[in-house]
Amino acid sequence: MKVITEIFSSGDHRWIAIARDQKKANYLIDTVEYVILKGEKAGILDPGGQEVFPAVFSAVANIAHSKNIEFLFASHQDPDVCSSLPLWLAANPTLKCYISWLWAKFIPHFGGNDETFIGIPDEGMEIKLANQLTLRFIPAHYLHSSGNFHVYDQSARILWTGDIGAALLPEGAAAPLIVQNFDKHVKNMQGFHERWMGSNEAKNDWIDRVSSLQIETLCPQHGAIMKGKDIERFFQWLRDLKVGSGISASRAK
Repeated sequence: MKVITEIFSSGDHRWIAIARDQKKANYLIDTVEYVILKGEKAGILDPGGQEVFPAVFSAVANIAHSKNIEFLFASHQDPDVCSSLPLWLAANPTLKCYISWLWAKFIPHFGGNDETFIGIPDEGMEIKLANQLTLRFIPAHYLHSSGNFHVYDQSARILWTGDIGAALLPEGAAAPLIVQNFDKHVKNMQGFHERWMGSNEAKNDWIDRVSSLQIETLCPQHGAIMKGKDIERFFQWLRDLKVGSGISASRAK
């Protein structure tokens, strides 16, 4: 059973995190699924793997009816991101899935058809949830995937960052969903970022692009959410970190 946590609420505009499944098998990576709501309409960011679908669907059912889920967003092609896609389409065949154009011929191997997918151009794009709330897809290419995007909600001042900011928590750790001690949390982020972020140039370009945004909450797909001054600390930490092919595999596990 995953825990439902509201991380933002203003009128009929809400962000919900679905996380911390203590019954998850140890051989699976822990993921956080996010639901954005505007009135009765909803969108889901990185809906997860097929193995977590029952828990995620049950949690979402407490928030929004499946027929009111307007879209799924897949930041990139990994199975922990979107292998649950065919199960969501079984619940709502009219769902649209936003994905980098680069993966538009790959993700359909999980399920869907030409009408399911909307390819995002390399420079990103904007969409409106419930024809009201503007969400921006921000490029984050080569930061784990060669076709990769993040989501910015200016109204909520939330930046959803997929695998950037991700942390691999110790097995069995019942860590809080919000980072409480940044210096301690860094130890859970370092190896992942050294190994899985492919380019220092791309990393620094991304930091320059997003650090000018108004951000009060930074939400990764794994680990814990960062708020307030921890976001500035994270950007500086990431800028100083060397990532990619120059990192020894013995260090970056």
